[in-house]
Amino acid sequence: LRDGALEGEHAPALTIKDSIPLGFDVFAHVLAQLSSHILAGKSQSRGLVLVAFTRSPSFYVDLLKRGLEVNSIQILDCYSDPHGWKDRIKDVKDMDKLCSLAIELGKGLLGEGKGRFSFALDSVNEMLRYASVHSVARVLSDLRSHDLASCVFWLLHSDLLEDKVAAVFDYMSSMVASLESENLSLTEQNFRRAKFSIRFKRRNGRVRLMSEEVSIERSGITFMGGSLLPKVQFNLQLSEKEQMDRAKVVLPFEHQGNGEPIEIYDGRRSLAD
Repeated sequence: LRDGALEGEHAPALTIKDSIPLGFDVFAHVLAQLSSHILAGKSQSRGLVLVAFTRSPSFYVDLLKRGLEVNSIQILDCYSDPHGWKDRIKDVKDMDKLCSLAIELGKGLLGEGKGRFSFALDSVNEMLRYASVHSVARVLSDLRSHDLASCVFWLLHSDLLEDKVAAVFDYMSSMVASLESENLSLTEQNFRRAKFSIRFKRRNGRVRLMSEEVSIERSGITFMGGSLLPKVQFNLQLSEKEQMDRAKVVLPFEHQGNGEPIEIYDGRRSLAD
């Protein structure tokens, strides 16, 4: 994640999306890394608000207990649903209330001090079961634009959504991390390795692409190098013969000599010519 938000701009937003069952592993990896940075004081965030839909709060406590201080994280439990929001979520006002509750938890992390906090949502798909695309996108946008937000990231299973729906969340993200299966047959795939592609939208509007392989084992995630250059289907380098042939080509805008004066062709001819 880009390190924090600047004054007057929206917080960086990361979509982690997959079409294979590895997205949650990457989400948990990002969550753990950000948490360790918060604990070490290496992040702009002073705390983390996790909105849990697909895993229980106890699962995340066990995941993060190896170093994360309890007072630096707040978990909004939408898994066991103690607030009963799933039964009322079709009302837009209740969706706004869910957003407000997450922000209030973040403010509680800061106490009387100053600073920012981060948001993590472990399933956009689960939210879309109970609310419209517009309502969910507005909640994420409200979290990004809050003055105290440092960053926001969420998990999205793109294979369970229409392309136009997934495109909405891609558009509103400053970063998109995609997981796709490698070119293996179904019998060879164990869904432990994948192609990991990232698209960054910089502050100046330029887009940077990166792609590498990722391996997910019990011991954790391993990134196996990458390249910022897109893969192409042709060779960008000329052979020695091709270089010699190119040198013999007579350019259309210049007479090459052969003992005659060099003439620059400007695209026009006089009547005499």
